[in-house]
Amino acid sequence: MLKEINVAPPLLLDTESARLVTEWYWKSFEDILRFEMVDSEDSNVRQDFCQTLIDIRNRHRNVVPTMAQAVMDLHGRIGFNHNDTNTSSDSISLKLAENVTYFLDRFYMSRISIRMLINTHTLYFGKNPAVGHGFGGAIDDKADIGQVVNAAYDDARMLCESNYMDAPELDFVVHNTLSHGQPIQMVYVPTHLYHILFELVKNAMRATMEQPGLDLSSIPPVRILACQGNEDVTVRISDQGGGIPQRKIDQVFGYMYTTAPRPADERDLSGQSHMAGYGYGLPISRLYSRYFHGNLELHSVEGFGTDATVYLKYLSSEAEECLPVYNSRVKQHYNAPVMCNDWTQNNSNNRRHFTTINFRKR
Repeated sequence: MLKEINVAPPLLLDTESARLVTEWYWKSFEDILRFEMVDSEDSNVRQDFCQTLIDIRNRHRNVVPTMAQAVMDLHGRIGFNHNDTNTSSDSISLKLAENVTYFLDRFYMSRISIRMLINTHTLYFGKNPAVGHGFGGAIDDKADIGQVVNAAYDDARMLCESNYMDAPELDFVVHNTLSHGQPIQMVYVPTHLYHILFELVKNAMRATMEQPGLDLSSIPPVRILACQGNEDVTVRISDQGGGIPQRKIDQVFGYMYTTAPRPADERDLSGQSHMAGYGYGLPISRLYSRYFHGNLELHSVEGFGTDATVYLKYLSSEAEECLPVYNSRVKQHYNAPVMCNDWTQNNSNNRRHFTTINFRKR
């Protein structure tokens, strides 16, 4: 993790918030090094190690909003604008945005893995071990998809009502092709799935409630379909919130993009949820879905609404961790030049997706 941070975009690392996050990781690294040469059979050592992990987890509780603040500070510093079509001025900003997204995808995925390890260890070896009854550390071998959907909806509804004084109803359908009429259960980490679904339902509610000309007497519901197949468990969240233009679909997964104003108190790191504003909800939700080789995709009809589809691997044999590997190519990625446009339309969308790559012998 520290090696990844050391080669991250300098403009990002130069922000006050990013420096604070870096200090947290160095402190945690020093805390872990204390146990490198200790007697692991000593019960006091094991207890001390477990408490140290808990302290590290608490120290890093606000890493995501703090790093999001760093991105906001960077955004304000360079004045990046996704809608800018002046290619002579945006090439450097686009490269920086790509590097920031590349770094944060790897950074947050590593963080998910580290927290997974810490949670599993502390649940197994803490004062109240969470083993048995279907749990193996943070993993539930009978995670009920319907229960997680309802929990995510209830919490998102409460947040929506506090912001808009009302909220869309839930239209929830479960389709289990393997056991008709039965709930969908699978081996998964319920907290990961909750994070994904809460973010998607919250976004769907916000889009619906902010739809121009909305009739409050007939608010369109948020429709959720959970389906179990032979290989995948799929959850689709559908809204009638007006949709997203096709050219912005990829942009919403970038950390330097948000359609909402910043929260009233940008420096509030208390953990209180906001309807929107930081710009990290969707990209981190996609990382959670990809952690066990799933995915998150958006399909939108501008003028009508958006479908967000979460794909999860039903077969645990295929749900291996997907983790970034640090090697020499990481640094090369940051130093790679901006690729020239090789299609007739001279715009950023084509440049990012259709390029000629020169593979040099090493």
